[in-house]
Amino acid sequence: MLANAQHVMPDELKFEGDKAFFSAALDRADLIVHGRNSYEDQPNSPNRKRLILTRKIAALASDPANPNAVLWNPQGGTPFETACEQAGVHTGIVAIIGGPGVFDMFMDRYDTFWLSRAPKVYLPGGEPCFAGVPARSPEHVLAAHGLDAAETIMLDDAFDVTVTAWRRDNARGAVER
Repeated sequence: MLANAQHVMPDELKFEGDKAFFSAALDRADLIVHGRNSYEDQPNSPNRKRLILTRKIAALASDPANPNAVLWNPQGGTPFETACEQAGVHTGIVAIIGGPGVFDMFMDRYDTFWLSRAPKVYLPGGEPCFAGVPARSPEHVLAAHGLDAAETIMLDDAFDVTVTAWRRDNARGAVER
């Protein structure tokens, strides 16, 4: 689960090591992609170029609240590559930070998906990271889309929090979570 039953990431799911890993990854990204209700809420957030997925517009629009953001309705007919160009990004690393609908949309395009696990946290009725979870594990979902577990990094020893890189053998470009 990536959020509780109210679709909010609770404090018990926030770990300093995970936050540091996440922030460093976003600092390396050329573009952040997320849903309308997701954001990283960090000091550097306003400076990052981003695509915000929303159904509140027809296709593609500048975000009136953020000059570094473009609003994109993927069901409006505008391809992802065109949305990236509208955001001013033509090459580089794209970080997909969710939520689950956004993750699922890019499942067959990831070069690497970083899956964090906090096994001591239980979120009954929580929001799963991918469609099909909890009937299938996140690992099964990633493997079904051609990704293989690679290196695992310990982020918090006290709570056994880890992050594992799930990589695609035939990398086509840098699209990461």
